[in-house]
Amino acid sequence: MKNVIDIDGHKAVVSLDPEIGMIRGEFLGLSGGADFYARSVDDLIVEGRKSLKVFLEMCAEKGIPPFREFSGRFNVRLAAELHEAAVLAAAAENKSLNEWVADAIEAAARAA
Repeated sequence: MKNVIDIDGHKAVVSLDPEIGMIRGEFLGLSGGADFYARSVDDLIVEGRKSLKVFLEMCAEKGIPPFREFSGRFNVRLAAELHEAAVLAAAAENKSLNEWVADAIEAAARAA
């Protein structure tokens, strides 16, 4: 996955903020926002650690779960032609559409 760094086991998306000339990081999968800025990647990691620590401390103080919970379910809307093509591709692999989509997502997520 492009523009994603791992800071102590937590993923953060990284982008350039041209208005202030700094690199911005924002943690993914948190129940709230935790962003951080720096001028270099090394400094961004340091700032990310600080930001995450503060976020986790605040969540603990307020009794808020720090990480989003996922149900494992989501809906996808596709063009009818793409839906048909996916069903046929799944059938060709002797899989249900759900299995086929889950496998495709897993492969893409591992490659990221």
